Amino acid sequence: MIPYNTFCTNCKTLKHRVELACSACKRNSSDVKILPVTKTHPLEAIEYSAEFGFDAVGENKVQEAVAKIQQAQIQKSKALSVNCELIGHLQTNKAKKAVEYFARIQSVDSIKLLEKIDAEAKKLDKKQRILLQINAGRDPAKFGAEIEEAPALLERALQLNNLTVEGLMTIAPLDENLDSARRCFANLREIRDMLSEKFAISLSELSMGMSHDLEIAIEEGSTMIRVGTFLFGERHYL
Repeated sequence: MIPYNTFCTNCKTLKHRVELACSACKRNSSDVKILPVTKTHPLEAIEYSAEFGFDAVGENKVQEAVAKIQQAQIQKSKALSVNCELIGHLQTNKAKKAVEYFARIQSVDSIKLLEKIDAEAKKLDKKQRILLQINAGRDPAKFGAEIEEAPALLERALQLNNLTVEGLMTIAPLDENLDSARRCFANLREIRDMLSEKFAISLSELSMGMSHDLEIAIEEGSTMIRVGTFLFGERHYL
């Protein structure tokens, strides 16, 4: 792991980038949240995030996150003061653990998964917070519901009593040309606006953008950027 003071410097640099991006498009920087992505990094990454004042971190894999949370519980670590959000693809057979350990699941992309999460949340008497992941960039290499499936996905989610839909998430195509990212982010915002009007629901969270495209994401309406390597350095595969 990098030293904590290096992490703090990285956080301040990132926050400054967010502030400049918001200023350029006349948005309030307090409306854009940074989600530190601690995947493939040890428990210390979550502890760093807690120490700096973040209230949530992002993890990609259920098993990896659960191991860290259990380690934190044994050590009574300060990492327990932050929520974990699942940002990676979720298989239905991992839904039980995901509901048990994650405050919010950002990667819900099918009706089958919706129904499984709802069933597991019901067992725990929990209202599971979720985002619907939409493949707004139409990238065959990315997970997410197709754009045309979004209305049916939201309609089903709103019928399930143990879910709270807070917004949408997407991952932009991996392309050096940032025009692809812009189209993806603009699509997600337009989908959100259409769904909000159709279902009379706010869907306030737009989780989109990472370190290399955050300025464009913010310009297109992102409320949460997900950043890992920029903050923590190169990944340490566990």
